[in-house]
Amino acid sequence: MKRSERIQTIVELKALQEQKSLEVLAKCQQKHQDALQQLEHLQSYRREYMEKFQSNSSGGMGVKVLLDFRLFIDKLDQAIAGQIKLLQETEQDVMQQRKVWEGMHQHTKSLQKVCDGIVAEENQMQHKREQAESDR
Repeated sequence: MKRSERIQTIVELKALQEQKSLEVLAKCQQKHQDALQQLEHLQSYRREYMEKFQSNSSGGMGVKVLLDFRLFIDKLDQAIAGQIKLLQETEQDVMQQRKVWEGMHQHTKSLQKVCDGIVAEENQMQHKREQAESDR
């Protein structure tokens, strides 16, 4: 087996690992996007609920209704805070996985350049041998 073939096998293995890392990155990005959409949904729901409450409260309301409203808004605020934390965590996961993928990508590119150089060297040596044989 030629040296270039051995190195090409390593390049292919690294490319496969890089591809798997890219798939993990895509999943992390999807989780981040889902968390962002959920946060936007919670914030939108809170705004709509506040607007509805304010329009209904113009005529006055009882203490129990006001306390229930306040309790519900507090729960929504807690859910929003939890979702913001989750969003930050998924963002960190995306950044970390992107760094992992970029490192693998650079490593694969470097190995491919080495392999290309070895192939060129082998081709040049083969050409010299063929030239020497034809000169005889």
